[in-house]
Amino acid sequence: MPVPDKTSAEAYLPYTKAKSLRPSRGKAWGDLKAWITQPLRETEALAMPGVSEAYLAWTFSGEAEFQEREGTGPWVTHRIKKGSFFLTTGGGPYECRWKALTPEPFLSMMVFIELPLLRRAMAEVFGAKASKVRLRDLSAFTDPDLSWMMEGVRQELMARRASVLRVQGLAQLIATHLARHYAELPQNPAGESASLPGFKLKQVTDWIEAHLDEEFDLNRLAAMAGLSKFHFHRLFKQATGMAPAKYQMTARMNEARRRLRETPESVIAIALDVGFSSASHFAQVFRRETRMTPSEYRRQR
Repeated sequence: MPVPDKTSAEAYLPYTKAKSLRPSRGKAWGDLKAWITQPLRETEALAMPGVSEAYLAWTFSGEAEFQEREGTGPWVTHRIKKGSFFLTTGGGPYECRWKALTPEPFLSMMVFIELPLLRRAMAEVFGAKASKVRLRDLSAFTDPDLSWMMEGVRQELMARRASVLRVQGLAQLIATHLARHYAELPQNPAGESASLPGFKLKQVTDWIEAHLDEEFDLNRLAAMAGLSKFHFHRLFKQATGMAPAKYQMTARMNEARRRLRETPESVIAIALDVGFSSASHFAQVFRRETRMTPSEYRRQR
């Protein structure tokens, strides 16, 4: 189906290709909409629209390798597991794909917080500045307090009849938690760019991906963008969702995965080509990122 720039909570589920196991129905669900879903175990790239509401995706069973990108930008890879969250607020369409990595059921819950409730939470936390506040977009993060709240939502979805009072209370807790911990006032001091221009971002990311074997050098990347180290680091993270050093490590891991899948090159050759000084260090980092050794990953191709 054609993918719009933005859609509603009710129309979002079909784009995910996930099976709806338990939708929110009835008068209890006025301030938030929720679905328990079973995503596909593996997908090709799916085009996803943006949403107007604040959207939380919460994994509560299984693990997967998840990749996302905007436009024709680089794929950003995450390991998601029980307790992993994605927070999406507005924005435009993007692409994602994933592959389940463990045998247990891959299950998640989608929760959309209605804008009037979120605005009330912002007003309580930020007062007169609330209209200027925005939620951050975050990927594959964990938050034990938020998981506890989402577990409460899941219980109400599974109940024969959801409690109006409990769902309202949970919705208010979630909205206030997001306002306190994931909202920010945009900073734009005089003379400072509020964002990293797309052509500069592409120049930097292209350079990183073409020089994976070189040591991370924040000074060089900042100079390439014509910014101080401090402002470059902040604007790069704002644009990509991760710090420059993490971006380089992710790019290294993505290239290593590709070569392990698609080529017969030795593990040591791959390790050196993507910037590691030894096969043992490469294996240590690879296992930390994927919970598999390079050889185990190659055997799964």
